[in-house]
Amino acid sequence: MAGPSTQFWQEKFTSGQTPWDRGSAHPQLQLWLAAGLIPPQAQVLVPGCGRGHELVALGQAGIAALGLDYTPAAVELARANLGALPGRVELADVLQWQSPAPQDIVYEQTCLCALHPDHWQRYAQQIHRWLKPGGLLLALFMQARRESAEQGVVEGPPYHCDINAMRALFPSELWDWPAPPYTAQGHERGWAELAVVLRKR
Repeated sequence: MAGPSTQFWQEKFTSGQTPWDRGSAHPQLQLWLAAGLIPPQAQVLVPGCGRGHELVALGQAGIAALGLDYTPAAVELARANLGALPGRVELADVLQWQSPAPQDIVYEQTCLCALHPDHWQRYAQQIHRWLKPGGLLLALFMQARRESAEQGVVEGPPYHCDINAMRALFPSELWDWPAPPYTAQGHERGWAELAVVLRKR
């Protein structure tokens, strides 16, 4: 498998070397919640949930989301952080996992940019399968372009999610795209994420 292995992520979480972790839910999630995009009864999936900060924020809003991660240490941390709040966490590979029921919303924050681009097509197909028609993909596309990209080097994680690549990955034949410009949420590591809400056709 191209890109980081399960062991790579396991070591990151067990050692606490997770510099991408804000220590709380992404501010854009709070904005989407405030805008009413995620109703309490919605079936919400959070692939690559990591420590589960977003699951906690959703649970505090009364939303029982399902988080997926294939790293045992991350799953243990997310379950501990979630505690008695609504929601749950499963140990699962997002490239293999099949949803038992259609999802209303997929919240995509750091899963795509953690996957090597060789796996992006498979992951995008998975998201499309998981969602019901009309379901929403709440996406935060990581902007982490490096100088090595000028020589064609694929460097990450996080892998740069160029908006042109995202348009090809989530084509308009399958997804309704809003008109740009898109809100960019900055990260203390110097990256930024483009907030885009896609609707499955």
